Amino acid sequence: MIGRSVERDYIDTLMASKKSHMLAIVGRRRVGKTYLVRQHLEAKMDFEFVGTQHATKRQQLAKFSEKLGSYMAPGMGPAPASGWDQAFAQLRGYLSGLRKVKRKRVVFLDELPWMASHRSGFLQEFTYWWNDWASRQNILVIICGSAASWMLTKVVDNKGGLHNRVTARIDLKPFTLAETREMVHQVNPALTNYEIIKLYMAVGGVPHYLQHLQRGESATQCIDRLCFQKDGPLRREFDNLYAALFDDHERHVEVIRALATKWKGLTRQEIIDSTTHSNGGGLSKILTELEASTFITTIHPFQKKKRDTLYRLTDEYSLFYLRFIEGQRPGHQDVWLQQSTDNSYKVWRGYAFENLCIKHAQAIKMALSIAGIQSQVSSYLARQPETGAVIQIDMLIDRADRSINLCEMKFYNADLIVTTDMAKQLRSRRARFIELSKTRKTVFNTIVTPYGMANNGGTPEVDHCITMDQLFLLSTFR
Repeated sequence: MIGRSVERDYIDTLMASKKSHMLAIVGRRRVGKTYLVRQHLEAKMDFEFVGTQHATKRQQLAKFSEKLGSYMAPGMGPAPASGWDQAFAQLRGYLSGLRKVKRKRVVFLDELPWMASHRSGFLQEFTYWWNDWASRQNILVIICGSAASWMLTKVVDNKGGLHNRVTARIDLKPFTLAETREMVHQVNPALTNYEIIKLYMAVGGVPHYLQHLQRGESATQCIDRLCFQKDGPLRREFDNLYAALFDDHERHVEVIRALATKWKGLTRQEIIDSTTHSNGGGLSKILTELEASTFITTIHPFQKKKRDTLYRLTDEYSLFYLRFIEGQRPGHQDVWLQQSTDNSYKVWRGYAFENLCIKHAQAIKMALSIAGIQSQVSSYLARQPETGAVIQIDMLIDRADRSINLCEMKFYNADLIVTTDMAKQLRSRRARFIELSKTRKTVFNTIVTPYGMANNGGTPEVDHCITMDQLFLLSTFR
């Protein structure tokens, strides 16, 4: 299995425990929740059941009993259950018969929201089964589902019978650059780090998207086939992505579309002003769900209050879709090759590279040898009173050792040449930041660029230069 080492170790810890555990795995669509469980626990699975979307209660129950029978001796399978109370009684009886199994028993209920349809009684009977029996056995119950909002509201943050019953949780995130490279090189080992970054900026580290790669393709050719050809698997993914994850998903998409218009991000008030949302709990719930599903990232502005927190759209595919795919007629070939030479692409890729660096901030800290120092990634926006000039820094690292790194991300396909004008801008930006923020910390100018600087070591305005190879040092987002 590629990556997921932290998650696998955590599951192993739960398996070694003598107590029962309920593990909720939460994550966006296509991120590999089911694959993780099946690959890591396949030989130890005592019962697995996957809910069926849009199936009736009767159909779900029939499938549940049929699946349970497949784990039992021939002719010993139960009759279709009449209700979820009977279904869980059947499961209890089956698991009780496995007492000779010395290891922890494992039950995997996948696509839980599809089982718990309106008035099905599933959640009530599942709660009773856990509280009355399973919680006192040596059992690991793993639950997950694509509907992230349902999982968070109905299970993880449940205020009723399941309150605090989830004893373990995994928030499964897309792959880092390092994990993405490992997966890409299984199919297309010729792709360089630069090509992998180009691919990542368009589709992100979502395993299901990456599995469509083909040997011998460049990143541009792959993006063209996946996103712009008539039958491209990612051409219409946006339409299904949010609908599969969230109830009333149009409200979530409205926020996503608003955030896509402002690359630096929007405050909560700016989101309200840009959408039909009001300032209430509904918006808070949507923002929480979008962040939990890794679509957005909260950025806390340097020296600002909580109300100034920025919400930034950092899901690569959503940004790419809204900027380039939506409204584009399907082509036969080379659609993206032509678009990627436009100036609009050059502007977009600069922003996409910033997002990539923000996500891989821990890798930048590792490259700076400050990973062990307490620090916070922030942004900074201020206006000079006398001239009205704006200083905007999309990423700074505020460190506990009384130092600050002002990060400047530059996406080039060659060594970065720090011209006289660029050096002047870096010098001026640092001076204005110190003046306006009134900081007494040491401030370092830090450049992040794929191939480094042509005049590295001879540019006093640049204190550190991070290359793309150092971004690949981050093995996991944990």
